[in-house]
Amino acid sequence: MTERKLEGRSAILTGGAKGIGVHYAHALAEAGAKVAILDIEDGQALAEQLCASQGRDVARAFQLDVSDEDQVKATVGSVVSWAGDVDILVNNAAIFATLGDVKVTDMDVALWDKVMAVNVRGPFLMVKHVAPLMIAKGRGKIVNISSGSAYKGLPFMSHYVTSKGAMLGFTRALARELGAHNLNINTLAPGLILSDSISANQEHLDTNRDRVVASRALKRDGYPNDLLGGLIFLCSADSDFMTGQTMLIDGGSVNI
Repeated sequence: MTERKLEGRSAILTGGAKGIGVHYAHALAEAGAKVAILDIEDGQALAEQLCASQGRDVARAFQLDVSDEDQVKATVGSVVSWAGDVDILVNNAAIFATLGDVKVTDMDVALWDKVMAVNVRGPFLMVKHVAPLMIAKGRGKIVNISSGSAYKGLPFMSHYVTSKGAMLGFTRALARELGAHNLNINTLAPGLILSDSISANQEHLDTNRDRVVASRALKRDGYPNDLLGGLIFLCSADSDFMTGQTMLIDGGSVNI
């Protein structure tokens, strides 16, 4: 049974209705948190499943586009009305699994802007409207999701890699700005993880899977469950004296 390190806490998880986000949602709920699942996709079935498995009103789904400020502001208000507070924000929503390989010289500007809107503007808007709640009570955990590719680079994915590099700088800036209010802001940076979503993108796997595994100290594929211990650590009191840092979970592919 999972240790309930987040008992009594309320968490917002963006991009929680599919892919790795589903596993994050389960981990947060099993650790004792109430989980607001924010996604452009419908997360109602997942919320109902979590409530049934925990035997209480532990999860609620909210459908929105994280790149739209009006929707973000309204949804944060709805989350507070349901949960009463926000202690944890996990900025997981991102465009990745559906992206195909594209040369930077062939990339459409609209695609670049769409990736930046969700992957960079989305976390900014969530922090803009959640951080005041945390500042008011003098504590809070913000976990931004980056990627090992921000350190190594990844060919034909310059839009995605750039957006994930932005999360590293965003975390460091927030840590300096919000540390006086006792907020912890850190980054979780997974390597290539075989979630349901990425497993459906055969083009990406054909290009990258073997190369990535060969680059790792631990010569195997990565799976969503490999990330959950790190996520709960960053959301819990265990990381109370850690901020502005990046936790790489990639089997030792990035060596820094």
